[in-house]
Amino acid sequence: MVRVMGYVVQVVLLCTVLTAIATAQSAGGNPASTPSVADGHATSESFDVNAAVNAYLAKMPPAERARSNAYFEGGYWLLLWDSLSTVVVMWLLLRFRWSMRMRDLAERITRFRPLQTALYWVQFIIVVSVLTFPLSIYEGYFREREYGLLNQTFGPWMRDQAVMLAVGVVLGGILMVPLFGLVRRLGRSWWVWGAVVTILFLAFVSLIAPVYLAPLFNKYTKLQDSRIKDPILSMARANGIPATDVYEFDASRQSNRVSANVSGFAGTQRISLNDNLLKRCTLPEIETTMGHEMGHYVLNHAYKGLVMFGVLVVIGFAFLSWCISFGLARWGENWGIRGMTDVALLPLAIIGLSVYFFLLTPVTNTITRTMEFEADMYGLNSARQPDGEANVDLMLGEYRKLDPGPVEEFIFFDHPSGRTRITAAMRWKAQHPESASPEELARPLFNTP
Repeated sequence: MVRVMGYVVQVVLLCTVLTAIATAQSAGGNPASTPSVADGHATSESFDVNAAVNAYLAKMPPAERARSNAYFEGGYWLLLWDSLSTVVVMWLLLRFRWSMRMRDLAERITRFRPLQTALYWVQFIIVVSVLTFPLSIYEGYFREREYGLLNQTFGPWMRDQAVMLAVGVVLGGILMVPLFGLVRRLGRSWWVWGAVVTILFLAFVSLIAPVYLAPLFNKYTKLQDSRIKDPILSMARANGIPATDVYEFDASRQSNRVSANVSGFAGTQRISLNDNLLKRCTLPEIETTMGHEMGHYVLNHAYKGLVMFGVLVVIGFAFLSWCISFGLARWGENWGIRGMTDVALLPLAIIGLSVYFFLLTPVTNTITRTMEFEADMYGLNSARQPDGEANVDLMLGEYRKLDPGPVEEFIFFDHPSGRTRITAAMRWKAQHPESASPEELARPLFNTP
């Protein structure tokens, strides 16, 4: 379910971005000179923000930067192949009437319509997962191993994929049954309430994810190290976050990526950080990371995001209603689909959503990227660790391109680029010279030959 519903089509925009990459690389970006940063007592008048940014970017060795760029830019092509594979698989299900046969099998098993929908969904997600598995195994396993970003061997990786498939079966069934029930009851006006149901479903998943879904993939335990826990809880209390515990989870079983989150709603709200953050980062780096995540909570990004994406969902369902009507009028009989209320039209619906989100890719990325930048600024103001922030941004640069062109960042980045984030941190530092940390600036982050 996650793979099928999550693909974002990038076909036309890809050519634009690759041109922008070439232009940016030929221009050489910002000057490569890296004058030394002051010894921690710089003033806003004497502090050179660009020089400080370049000094941090220079901490990543050229080979490491090239590897990161190759990984991230290769992801642009994967967006294309993911999208094309989704459309092709959906077309196969319609063209050869496999979707119709799955519906017929469900109807032979039971006459209860909601159960028919659920049985169809189980068949659908299993068939699609099998058909897309070659690309999934390359993208999720072999490619990640090639770039040194996956710690799992094949067995544990397959276990996580199986769990994800099971989650998709359950959650997809919870969504599909009421959606098709609305279609059967409301007819052509289904899309209005269908959008409402989808928005409520997204809120429901966000509510249960920290407590019931995340532990399926990682082990969560209460953080015991008071040296780290106490400053985090102090920061949480100072920012109005009702947290009494901090949790850590064993993300290192999958990769070495650093991350943290403040997730959930009401009773499921939880502050969590992964063990990579604990192992690889200093306390200032951990504090600024948690300040960022607390920013998401205090700024109500979960609710704001739900509203903004909810608007896109409503518009998307209106577009989807038109797509389905158009497709059924032209090819419905050939595909063996009886009409708007037939669950066998699901592949057509997914094709329509892929086209819609292709058109909205810059919009959806801008929404999330803007909220991430707001959280960055909140984290700087709460943790007051600009040098720690810059070091964390460099660690994220292990798998995110640090210095993209502006068009490239606008289209493909759902987080600000490393240069954008480090620049914001150094601008903040220029206005708060007492926050400078020569130790963080001098700290090596990468193994140099």
